[in-house]
Amino acid sequence: MPKKADLSGELFAALQRLLPQHTLSRLIASLAQAETPWLKNLLIKQFIRTYNINLDEPASSDPDDYASFNAFFTRALKPEARPVAENSTAIVSPADGFVSQLGRISDDQVIQAKGMLYSASQLLGEASSNVGNFANGEFATIYLSPRDYHRVHAPIGGKLLFSRYIPGKLFSVNDATTAHINNLFTRNERLVTLFDTDAGKCALVMVGAMLVAGISTVWHGRYQPGTAREVDHSTDDVRLAKGDELGQFYFGSTVVLLFEQRKTRLLNPELSASQVMMGQVIGAIASTPSR
Repeated sequence: MPKKADLSGELFAALQRLLPQHTLSRLIASLAQAETPWLKNLLIKQFIRTYNINLDEPASSDPDDYASFNAFFTRALKPEARPVAENSTAIVSPADGFVSQLGRISDDQVIQAKGMLYSASQLLGEASSNVGNFANGEFATIYLSPRDYHRVHAPIGGKLLFSRYIPGKLFSVNDATTAHINNLFTRNERLVTLFDTDAGKCALVMVGAMLVAGISTVWHGRYQPGTAREVDHSTDDVRLAKGDELGQFYFGSTVVLLFEQRKTRLLNPELSASQVMMGQVIGAIASTPSR
């Protein structure tokens, strides 16, 4: 007989298959972008109470200073709130969140949840000479809950080579869903970015989810949900230092990091199933082959 938690997870996943995911997300987006003072302040104050937001961290804790709920949701923090590890070989967490999975990529297979795998190449999209070879490399999956800081930063310094916005589903990406929907991250709408770094190629994938009202980056701005966009940045000069802001989510979602084989020493196994903060060390550039 299925455990109660498994049954509730299956029901939650089944419900999401029936919901008009994009329509519902667009409706929520309209509400989140509303600039009517009483409405956006009401939403912000209720959100603070519901998720027990730490108001010592934001650059401003006054709802009146934010034009909309989305502006508060993607709030900037005080510079000292997220110190970035200075060690030149350190790889840091790109976001606040929960490390749901980490480890080695087995050929092309990445762990989604216990007993469930998905393809790294499918996560990155159509085959491209710019994607690089992540077979047998290392990966980390970081889930951002609604209460987390929702700006995403560079885990390591590098030059942007390629970006691809891939339309798709908007399933929730919490534990209940990742354990019950196969190939979740390769089915959801997502932004793939590829960087050339001191640890070789690094792919950072921002995965959209239910109620996510959009994804933006510092080089492009906000992407249009549902619209594919692919850009070769190899002749551009988009460079980010470790800890520089890369982009923003407009609701809870997931970041997946992929690194090439023998280029990194990711991650401390003790970080699995634990909370991390942006700027916290999660691994290091390998000075010698790690395998």
